[in-house]
Amino acid sequence: MIYGLGILKGLGVTLKHFIYSYLEDVRYLFEGGRYQPRHLPARQGPRARGVFTVQYPKEKLPLPENFRYIPFLVYDTQEDKIKCTSCGICAKVCPPQCIWIVRGTDPQTGRPRPEPEAFYIDATICMSCGFCAEFCPFDAIKMDHDYELSAYERYESLLFDLPRLLKPDTYHAQIHPSDWARELAEKEAEKAKKGEKAEKAPARASS
Repeated sequence: MIYGLGILKGLGVTLKHFIYSYLEDVRYLFEGGRYQPRHLPARQGPRARGVFTVQYPKEKLPLPENFRYIPFLVYDTQEDKIKCTSCGICAKVCPPQCIWIVRGTDPQTGRPRPEPEAFYIDATICMSCGFCAEFCPFDAIKMDHDYELSAYERYESLLFDLPRLLKPDTYHAQIHPSDWARELAEKEAEKAKKGEKAEKAPARASS
């Protein structure tokens, strides 16, 4: 633009956002505080006014359901056991080979048990690809939403063991509601099939 009108127009936009920021602060103050999660979608949406910078860590954007970070192991609260059977498929399909599993054994017979005795994930190597969760046949490993994993050293703190990896299925249902609903639907369908087979078995035996 001639005579610096473009510069004045750009400064006007900056001044408008500057004033709107204070107006938004007053509005959020009366609505219960500026840094409330329930205000985030409106504040960060296309109709938001004022400063658009996320004031982290006081303010955090809501994560999408399919966001994936370090995997975690699902603990079945109804059956009170770990879903993982230590089959090792997750370790085989892992591209950077950051998963290490030790299968449990029966102390009396010495035979292997379908339960991990030790389970490690090296967070310094994990690329959060999600292959382990995708290929797990028992839905025992899922991708987490916890991305705040900074540490002062990179060895012990970022080497996740079994107690740290275990999280209840209620947590999985909270962060992955669609995936959880799908798993419940598949379980109900499997129960219905087993019920049909059980009903047909006596009829076949009598015939």
